[in-house]
Amino acid sequence: MTSMKKAHFIGICGAGMSALAVMLQKMGYFITGSDEEFYEPVSSHLKKHGIEILTPYKKENIPSDVDLIVIGKHAKLNGEENEEVREALKNKKKIKSFPEILSEVTKDRENIVVAGSYGKSTSTALLAWCLIDNNIDAGYFIGAISNDMEDSANLGSNKYFILEGDEYPAYAGVSKFLYLHPKDVLLTSAEHDHVNVFKTEESYVEPYKKLISMLGNDSLLVAGINNPNIKTVIAGSEAKIITYGLEKNTDWYPKNINYGKITTFDLYNKKKKIVSLSTLLLGKHNIENIVGVSAFLLSKKIITPEQLKTAVSVFKGIERRIDLKTEKSSVLIYEGFGSSYTKARTVFEAIKLHFPKKRIVTVFEPHTFSWRNKNNLDWYNDIFETSDETLIFKPPEHGKNTHDQATLEDILNKIKKNKGKIYGVEKKEKALEILESIVKLDDLIILMSSGDMGGLIKEIPLWAEQKFPKKEKAK
Repeated sequence: MTSMKKAHFIGICGAGMSALAVMLQKMGYFITGSDEEFYEPVSSHLKKHGIEILTPYKKENIPSDVDLIVIGKHAKLNGEENEEVREALKNKKKIKSFPEILSEVTKDRENIVVAGSYGKSTSTALLAWCLIDNNIDAGYFIGAISNDMEDSANLGSNKYFILEGDEYPAYAGVSKFLYLHPKDVLLTSAEHDHVNVFKTEESYVEPYKKLISMLGNDSLLVAGINNPNIKTVIAGSEAKIITYGLEKNTDWYPKNINYGKITTFDLYNKKKKIVSLSTLLLGKHNIENIVGVSAFLLSKKIITPEQLKTAVSVFKGIERRIDLKTEKSSVLIYEGFGSSYTKARTVFEAIKLHFPKKRIVTVFEPHTFSWRNKNNLDWYNDIFETSDETLIFKPPEHGKNTHDQATLEDILNKIKKNKGKIYGVEKKEKALEILESIVKLDDLIILMSSGDMGGLIKEIPLWAEQKFPKKEKAK
């Protein structure tokens, strides 16, 4: 790969694609890239590194002397519809998917793959942070923007390379994590997701089974055993298996949880207390993520319990995972990355757990295929039960022909029996108008999408700062 000098990314604003682009830039490549959907914080992250996002897709975006072309995997990158992809396919020898490149870069390292339908980004970031905070220069690759480390990817000089392993197929059609040479695996969950690609639960679980089959008898497999499909996935594994969860029927678990602005709990291995931990992260699911990472690091004796305690206490997590969007408003505004039912539910449960007396207003965009698939409409039966008022955006239409697309009317009809008031919204101006009329002093707003709601992720916090400015405490 050292002979390659220019790399062009088609679909560069994907979380994984952008992280790889920055990594290759650090390796000495000149990076160009194109996309048509820019969402924060990825677009700002690329700009920070001087990487321009070319738009729209067109064949002229590809440099004539390009050495490497990386093609992402989403709806607008169909070669039949995208002239830039068609142009790239004329140079098939230069095309690689980003997991193929990661495979080459990390083939001689001791790879720790973090996989799961939820929890993997936070767990990957925390694993990497615990090493970096203790002066272990590990390599890492995170499919999200870290609040603790400068970049989402780092080559590092240590033998360890920590990789967020994604089950979603690469451009070649093979699940991304199957390229990553796993020596050890931290497996958080395997709940059916990405229904546009994995039509059945069995087809979704199959790549996970293949991942686990790659582990040998000298490997460590740390598994969130009580989460969906985990027992099925790990059955018959040759690796040493260690389990974790929130319950005492696991090898590693928490006790004496005290939720607050700073949450504390005791970490146990079997019946033995190992260390008391504190965290800035919200929600039970993040306690489970911390327990899983702790079980992995302490079982491998990479760091000590005291080193773990210090690193966990200051870890701020990753962007879009229950992020507080402003500290200048008396109305609290949190953003959640609710790309699936379980991910969204963990956000709502965490907010209710930490703010039980707050009136909650939710602004929700069914952005992923899973949320706008008619076969998943049952997800809406109870997902907003903790919300007092809920705004539902019209589903976007990109890729609508790849699945059985639900309409806004379909969604509203499904949830009309829910408690609280429900508003259907087609334009952001209407959303702001509704918020202006319903939001009260000291309410809490949840912004839930895997997109940007047409810019409202930024605009709603600014609106709240003006309408509900936080009063400074008297000296």
